Amino acid sequence: MPLRSAQARLRCLIIDDNEINRLTLEHFVEMTEALELVASLPDAVQALNLLQNGTAIDLLFLDIEMPRLSGLDLVRALPQPPPQVILVTTHTDFAVAAFELAVADYLVKPVDYARFSKAVTRVLTAAAAPEPTPPAAPESELEGSELFVKVNNKLVKLDFNDVLYIEAMSTYSVFVTPRHKHIVYITLKALEERLPFAHFVRVHRSFIVNTKRIEAVEDNQLLLGEHEIPVGKSYQDGFFQKLRSL
Repeated sequence: MPLRSAQARLRCLIIDDNEINRLTLEHFVEMTEALELVASLPDAVQALNLLQNGTAIDLLFLDIEMPRLSGLDLVRALPQPPPQVILVTTHTDFAVAAFELAVADYLVKPVDYARFSKAVTRVLTAAAAPEPTPPAAPESELEGSELFVKVNNKLVKLDFNDVLYIEAMSTYSVFVTPRHKHIVYITLKALEERLPFAHFVRVHRSFIVNTKRIEAVEDNQLLLGEHEIPVGKSYQDGFFQKLRSL
């Protein structure tokens, strides 16, 4: 989203096929001085046409399950540079997909104003940050160190302070803690781009490590408890520079 002044209001677009949900979000936008409602639409195709025709939008409040075009498909089709997106849905099953698409926030219906306001504040903070804006929100803006990840067919709340490292396994990634291993359907490359914690660093084509859990470094091997993780040759300069800055 383009950088805007602190005084400028964010231009919003609401997309939800449920009229009651749209009215609720419209009311929340009206209550929020930092927001300006441009349109409220029942259909993602209408929204895509509006955006492709050049209507300036800074923030989408977007339902996921809609006929003709889903909210997730709309996010993938957004013109560049895309607006920020806050997903609003009845189900938690889409949390991993939302994580992969790097949306600003993910609200579960019914949404109360306090949670709505918190999501908007996150977007406003990112919009007001000086350039270059980091690709993910600073860790201090996150809700602690926990994220939901999809393991098999259920969402598991994972405290990333406990994660020692993440290992690539084909199109999956394995999150390793001192007591458990969680296999998540996401590639290590996609995870590296989306993971919103600065202390997780790619050190090898197959590994991302939690630098807070490194106990020692010896001959380009990282010791994390009983685990030894190699630092790949092409990652060494960047990793050691990162390590010195922590």
